[in-house]
Amino acid sequence: MKKVTMFYFPTCPYCAAALNWLAELKAENPDYAKVEVEMIDEKKNSAIADKYDYYYVPTFFIDGVKIHEGAATREIVEGVLRKALGEEGVSRREAVS
Repeated sequence: MKKVTMFYFPTCPYCAAALNWLAELKAENPDYAKVEVEMIDEKKNSAIADKYDYYYVPTFFIDGVKIHEGAATREIVEGVLRKALGEEGVSRREAVS
């Protein structure tokens, strides 16, 4: 199982939605509940955030590789969890400004 790192801002509505979907999905599926998700508040941990290449939040990395950047749907969040479990089904999508 791979480690997920999620960068977020506490006041970001897209981040709040992604966090809610993470909680829902983990509650619905015991396999998803096993996935470790390190949540990094970009404002409180700017030194860590500066080591990663991204612009928008929420952003998900798996083992240091960017998987998704920007507003995420429930399906995208589920795809991140599936990919962390070793399943396919996530395509890398970066937000467009």
